[in-house]
Amino acid sequence: PRVCVVGSGPAGFYTAQHILKHHGGALVDIYEKLPVPFGLVRFGVAPDHPEVKNVINTFTQTAHSERCAYYGNVTVGRDVTVPELQQAYHAVVLSYGAEDNRVLGIPGENLPGVYTARAFVGWYNGLPENRDLKPDLSCETALILGHGNVALDIARILLSPLQLLRKTDITDSSLAALACSKVKRVWLVGRRGPLQVAFTIKELREMINLPGARAVLDPADFAGLESAVKDAPRPRKRLTELMIKTALEKPVEMQAAAAGAAAPREWGLKFQRSPQEVLPSADGRRARGIRMALTCLEGSGDSAKAIPTGDVEELECGLVLSSIGYRSLPLDPAVPFDSQHGVIPNSSGRVEGVPGLYCSGWVKRGPTGVIITTMNDSFDTAQSVLEDLQGGVLDISPSREGFGLVESILRSRGVRPVSFSDWEKIDAAEVARGKAAGKPREKIVDPAEMLRIIGH
Repeated sequence: PRVCVVGSGPAGFYTAQHILKHHGGALVDIYEKLPVPFGLVRFGVAPDHPEVKNVINTFTQTAHSERCAYYGNVTVGRDVTVPELQQAYHAVVLSYGAEDNRVLGIPGENLPGVYTARAFVGWYNGLPENRDLKPDLSCETALILGHGNVALDIARILLSPLQLLRKTDITDSSLAALACSKVKRVWLVGRRGPLQVAFTIKELREMINLPGARAVLDPADFAGLESAVKDAPRPRKRLTELMIKTALEKPVEMQAAAAGAAAPREWGLKFQRSPQEVLPSADGRRARGIRMALTCLEGSGDSAKAIPTGDVEELECGLVLSSIGYRSLPLDPAVPFDSQHGVIPNSSGRVEGVPGLYCSGWVKRGPTGVIITTMNDSFDTAQSVLEDLQGGVLDISPSREGFGLVESILRSRGVRPVSFSDWEKIDAAEVARGKAAGKPREKIVDPAEMLRIIGH
């Protein structure tokens, strides 16, 4: 059986890995829009979290299997359609993730100084489409809307000492911009309360221990929570206790402050505030603050809803980053898509009403969870493919040409795919450039330059 996987992030690679491991004869081809593989492992994981990127070693092993092939620089839905892939393969798995972001839907969100978390993370991680972002970091106060791990990542990158970032694979241009940044205060704002934050204790602890930055948490926000959290699941309980402990600790007055040095950088959490409008500067040319509705919570736990109380508050800030979630987009008119939930309708990864078509990862279940969540989810989809192969649901009697057919389609459209060994040349060039600068790698952010390196 010939199987094709669209997208080379964790969902795509884990799906391929599981099929190859549990079916001794299956051939798997992975298609990727960019010349370079690994999706959000490369472009989403924070540069100061290199250990999370170790999964790349597993993915590379999968790509090296003689029954697996990688074709980068191919945009499915444009260079080749899903029905064309279905002609070429016995099974097609869509694992292309969430390449858009949710919008705030408030006045002023398009003002200069307002960015999505997706674009900002893409900028410092070298995602080609965000390489020209040039965020304005000339203000002292930044405000991040959202209480997830991505929001904490951004706060940490904005406040980290440069010597920590210099040793990472953060891009050269974003490092230069951060070196000139005036940002010294970051507020993370959420619509709901401390019991509903979505970040994890590891990320929070890292933020609390960030050198040269102090946490500003208001003890009043945590009043009475110790009893409320007594019977909560252990991770939620420990996370809440750490926030309470941090809020109640008297800040150690730094010796430097006594010597009249500048106040350290600081960050804080604000709760039960919902953005209403990004306020423009006097000349209307940029963001100068944000108006927020104060909310009260109806219900409890994860299902609590934030209801505006009628009171509002304004906060001055020159940089607004919205970290309220990613969003999947429809890929091809031939594929059913639930635009309300931003997913492909499916059961256990089988796309509804289209036999032989599957999905895994964020486009299957929505943009939540960490790499391990995506791994389990992808194994689940791969298992559905294997069951359908074994149960005869997928007819593999007609032989399919796989890449042979796709290659002629791509050639007729002037598209030249990039192989995994091509990627390894780009990889070697990045590592060599990084070595010269004392970094693990210096990412190449221009696809045209990537293609030049491999002589395309």
